[in-house]
Amino acid sequence: MSHDTHEKSHTLDRLIYMANQIGGFFATQGHDKEVAGVADHVEKFWNSRMLKQIYAHIAGGGEGLTPPVKEALQMLERKQQAQAAQQQ
Repeated sequence: MSHDTHEKSHTLDRLIYMANQIGGFFATQGHDKEVAGVADHVEKFWNSRMLKQIYAHIAGGGEGLTPPVKEALQMLERKQQAQAAQQQ
């Protein structure tokens, strides 16, 4: 494994961990608030490179993400795609 490949893998593992931690914070508030909370937090604090990498991971199945976190990220991706389409 090249250094670059290893670094990308480590970064993805870290993004998965962080997303699940955010989900864990909101989990006690119930499913709907967890999904909304994760989407809101990620939208506010993650940069486009982080989002691109986690969206690519989800497109490949999203292994390691909890179901509510995966749902939140999919919802956020759809929202951002719709916003981008409106700007064209």
